[in-house]
Amino acid sequence: MSEVDAILKKALDGTRLTKEDALLLLEVEGDGILALGAAASRVRERAVGNDVTYILNRNINFTNICTGSCKFCAFRRNAGDADAYFFDIEKIVEMAKEAERSGASELCIQGGLHPDVGIDYYTDMLGALKKSVNMHLHAFSPMEIFYASKKNGHGTKETLALLREAGLDSIPGTAAEILVERVRKEICPEKLSAGDWIKVIKEAHTQGMKTTATMLYGHVESAEEQVEHLSIIRDIQDETRGFTEFIPLSFVHFNAPLYLSGGGKEGSTGMDDLKLFAVSRLFLDNFKNIQASWVKLGRKLSQVALSFGANDLGGTLVEENISRSAGIKIDMVTEHELFRIIKSAGKAPVKRDTVYSHQ
Repeated sequence: MSEVDAILKKALDGTRLTKEDALLLLEVEGDGILALGAAASRVRERAVGNDVTYILNRNINFTNICTGSCKFCAFRRNAGDADAYFFDIEKIVEMAKEAERSGASELCIQGGLHPDVGIDYYTDMLGALKKSVNMHLHAFSPMEIFYASKKNGHGTKETLALLREAGLDSIPGTAAEILVERVRKEICPEKLSAGDWIKVIKEAHTQGMKTTATMLYGHVESAEEQVEHLSIIRDIQDETRGFTEFIPLSFVHFNAPLYLSGGGKEGSTGMDDLKLFAVSRLFLDNFKNIQASWVKLGRKLSQVALSFGANDLGGTLVEENISRSAGIKIDMVTEHELFRIIKSAGKAPVKRDTVYSHQ
């Protein structure tokens, strides 16, 4: 039995994989990738059966004006730029009402770090939405929460409490990128540290708010650093059980300053994507749900990912500006399309809500 076969047997027997195991699996090539996918698919089936979930939701990126300097981001603009925008709360409420009329159950709200926006804008927005629609408010990354806390002189714990009181239901675990300081210093040196991201996430979990976990991969990180990231979120999940899902996000390089300056890779290949999904399923033994982002992967590869450990396709979104700015040409997906993608992959489509209660 080869070393890789022994690791796959270990995973299938329910024994927790080590970081060394995960690294070896990420190095698999050729037909070994199919064996890796088959093992991940079996583990996925044990966790969730044959169901593949999706959600009807509405994405709102309320501003692209941002004081940040993340080198992987093509979305940010300065306040004076011709294509800079900022939505007032009234517009956001109207967008939310339209989404509710269309059947969406969730609003996913994130934006740039606007120099003139603080905690009052966030709390006023949440309050107005709670009065206007009956939808789950999944909003504000740990970076936005960290930024608001610094601007208003509150700690992150206090900021989270204010947001929760105003109506925040759960938090997207974006801004994680790779939770290794070497990488963060290269791609987002002014962003919150890995330690601060972990702190905000744990505080949210402690206050009863669920979050997602994400990883932006395929830029400057090594396989060892990918595994370190997975290990950190596995440890957090052991401690808090507060993550609803893990979402690997492939770096979109086309318009990213990091790539255009010669500092990053051309994103990941399809095989890189599939290996990472499979390894994530096998290594993250305390995560029930792994999402394949159809925005990042495209419809066809996200369908293939359902045979490599993924069990969720995310949401209908209605609008997506961040990946579009990075250079992906996106046509929004309908519920009918998600249903068709899942059915033709031999899986059972199931509509869910944000916290994975089936609807």
